[in-house]
Amino acid sequence: MSAAQLTFREADLLAEHDYAAPHTIAGQRLHGGFDADGRYLPPRSKVRAKAIDNWTAAVRERGGDLLPADSSLLTGPRVPNEAQQRLLMEAGVTRPFWNLLTITGKIEGRGRMIAEMPFPDLQALVVEDISGTALGHLRRGLLKAHGLDEGGEPDKGIGGHDVMWFVARDLAFGPDAHPDVAPPESVSRPEAGQRHMPEIDMPFELALSFLMNLLLIEFRAEIGFAASQAVFRTPTLFPGRRAEAEQAAVIVERIRTDEEIHVRSLRLYLGELRALTVRTLRGGTMPGAALVDRFWRGVLRWATVEQPRLAAERQYQALREQILARAGGESLLREFNAQADPGYSLAA
Repeated sequence: MSAAQLTFREADLLAEHDYAAPHTIAGQRLHGGFDADGRYLPPRSKVRAKAIDNWTAAVRERGGDLLPADSSLLTGPRVPNEAQQRLLMEAGVTRPFWNLLTITGKIEGRGRMIAEMPFPDLQALVVEDISGTALGHLRRGLLKAHGLDEGGEPDKGIGGHDVMWFVARDLAFGPDAHPDVAPPESVSRPEAGQRHMPEIDMPFELALSFLMNLLLIEFRAEIGFAASQAVFRTPTLFPGRRAEAEQAAVIVERIRTDEEIHVRSLRLYLGELRALTVRTLRGGTMPGAALVDRFWRGVLRWATVEQPRLAAERQYQALREQILARAGGESLLREFNAQADPGYSLAA
């Protein structure tokens, strides 16, 4: 049996399937397409998906594996949670869900910067040859593919995840249902002036921190996307636009299918690094696992303990104002509070 291919050109990792039909909804060309059986095929996955499979098999043959992590790691209150979102929608408070979809699309659009961001050559950090690893292809198509998935190719009129969210929103609500809204300031981990990986050069620390935080963003998105999809599929919501809401849920399902490649890739990058040897600033070496695991523990604490409560408190206060501004708002707020995630008491 011939050895599996482990090196690829950028053009390979960006290659599209020969779609039997394009992905077009409401006159908007979206990325990806369909095979002859009508099955959705994610963008740039013709070779990329197989390459990830090959690199995954290779790291396992060397005794490593993907970073052991999934979205179940992320705990903490969500405001509004799925039940609260349904309650608001049934009470006619539709602006929060519309805002959520709009903000999600805008944040996804920001992800296009991943396609063009400067990223250091990790071969200078790693002792072993990484030319046949996913890490060795970050600057050879993998980061570019990720960014294009998020922000699309507007110069070609092809929408990515950003436009897919806007299309889903407008299907369910109709166009211009509410005024535009900008994403809030992010609740970021306070890291200014701190070194978490002092053994290596700062550009490498920033690069690895970016990959780990991006993985957590993908996990958080996975939870939120599933909740949004469930709201779209609630039979009692979107009266008069049920078929459109169901189609919106299908669009979200396609986004989630695309994101599976992102999660697998990020877990692979970090898993590969854990199985390799890292050069230190003092001329020595250290196991990649020691570097990755220590920083990952710190990132997880922020993402599972500190950040969720800060974000929930901020969102709760904004929603509280909207609810109380309505007739009967105090009663609705009491019901909203009763639907809160168990174990959390947010400021009233």
